Amino acid sequence: MRFDNYNCSEGCPVEAALEVIGGKWKGVALYHLLESTKRFSELQRDIGNITQRMLTKQLRELEQDGLVHREVYPVVPPKVEYSLTSKGNTLRPILLALRDWGGQYVLETSK
Repeated sequence: MRFDNYNCSEGCPVEAALEVIGGKWKGVALYHLLESTKRFSELQRDIGNITQRMLTKQLRELEQDGLVHREVYPVVPPKVEYSLTSKGNTLRPILLALRDWGGQYVLETSK
């Protein structure tokens, strides 16, 4: 985790959560990993407009925070798969709620 200690107001848990899953691509990557284990290229294709460098950076941070598991297979060419850890899977209801809220928001703002 990128923070040492949160010892402050009631808003700090929200700040701590956003520190871990915030940013443009982390939530999207986590959402796509809800479906199943994915190879890097599958995840990049699912997300769309993300560079290889940025996806690598985001996945490393999610792995460091214990939300994503990276499995490297000793084959040629290299095979790497990403999946949610049990900790990452606890975000399922939150990510699905964000999906639902976002869908409703898009509908309301496109009127």
